[in-house]
Amino acid sequence: MTETNIRPIRTFHPRRGRMSTRHADAHTTLWPHLGLTVIDGDRTELDLAGLFGRTAPVVLEIGFGMGDATAAMAAADPDRDFLGVEVHTPGIGNLLALVGERGLTNVRVAHGDAMELVHRIPAEALDAVHVFFPDPWPKARHHKRRLIRPGNVALLRERLRPGGVLHCATDWPHYAEAMAETLDADPGLRRLPATPHARPETKFERRGAEAGRPIADLRYERS
Repeated sequence: MTETNIRPIRTFHPRRGRMSTRHADAHTTLWPHLGLTVIDGDRTELDLAGLFGRTAPVVLEIGFGMGDATAAMAAADPDRDFLGVEVHTPGIGNLLALVGERGLTNVRVAHGDAMELVHRIPAEALDAVHVFFPDPWPKARHHKRRLIRPGNVALLRERLRPGGVLHCATDWPHYAEAMAETLDADPGLRRLPATPHARPETKFERRGAEAGRPIADLRYERS
């Protein structure tokens, strides 16, 4: 492992929260086998086949929230592996609980900064990247913290195999416009038709819809 002294720009609000007994029990039981701690500055290449115990297409789920959508997609798509990364500890506990309750074998859970994890993933190793309802950072002075910005998009695109898909969703119209502008400008990505029903509804999506905000799905394929 190698580490740097450069502090990354965080794309999230650090959140801990209290785990329920169900979440804590799942964490105690399953984290040693299914969990991965993300260490800032670690650039050791991640062995995805070793992590999942098989060679299969891998989907990276960035910011999975409480994990309900991730668990649903993994259950419906057992031929692909799902690597979810989150900073919210109750969400991590909930996803682990869902994995245990549903007997899912194709989910692994990482705790920490998603872009630090992306640095460890080999080039062209991912079948898809999902960025569903990331923090919109609406204030102009915080736009540098948005996850979908040119440098991050280039890094995510490099981790996708040719033909792999980067799927983003947001309920903030201004962020949707900024996302589309950034993704359209990337020379290695091609926009695909939006298919909002190609994924389960998330808690954040329901909140946005209840508040009257439109849902934008942006799908791009690596050329």
